Amino acid sequence: MAREQQLTKVFVEVADSLIDDFDLIDFLQRLSERCVELLDVAACGVLLADEHGVLQVLAASDENTRLLELFALQHAQGPCVDCYRSGRPRTNISLEDPDSARAWPLFTPAALQSGFVATNAIPMWLRGKVIGAVGLFHTTNDTLTPEDTALAQALADLATIAILQQRTLAHSETERSQLQYALTSRIVLEQVKGILAERWQVTTDEAFAAFRAYARAHHHQLSVLARSIADGEFDTDQIPRTAPHH
Repeated sequence: MAREQQLTKVFVEVADSLIDDFDLIDFLQRLSERCVELLDVAACGVLLADEHGVLQVLAASDENTRLLELFALQHAQGPCVDCYRSGRPRTNISLEDPDSARAWPLFTPAALQSGFVATNAIPMWLRGKVIGAVGLFHTTNDTLTPEDTALAQALADLATIAILQQRTLAHSETERSQLQYALTSRIVLEQVKGILAERWQVTTDEAFAAFRAYARAHHHQLSVLARSIADGEFDTDQIPRTAPHH
């Protein structure tokens, strides 16, 4: 599919999300996957600052990225952390460059060990304030062109619009509390992924794919279904253990 067609698809998804029942986590998950396709990167993570200004993973194109980003954030280092603090994009960073190891002594070897050799970080702006960052990873020495970087910023802006949309729908009293709600939803979702993976003896990626497919097929919001499972109010035997292949 040509990039123009892919872009059209993304904007249709955005339009649908603004009209239909809006599920922020699922939308950002899809957006992270679209970033991988459109920008020809290996992986993407969407990170949002919590009420203490600490970045947390809200969505990622795969489990490996999520774990890497979590590792980076625990040590408050990495391109996304720098991007969030400065509000400036960090692009085409070679993780094999000795400067990267000096700047991020814990993040860089972990990224290399995960198979990534280059990375980028794009800021998420909301009304003059940085609320998060989008992290992009390469497994080859490819670089983002200026056009790619502009597109990456547009996709990061879409993520911000989605967060703003959820806040508007929820009639939240404050920006901060609604951002916190999104992060709390993601934490519950991670717990449920772990529960299902252990229960079914599959990987967390497989568990999430099956959970997400079931939620979509039955018109459940991911965060609502995850809370029902976490609270013991939903029988997980209703969920087929393998997601249908498209």
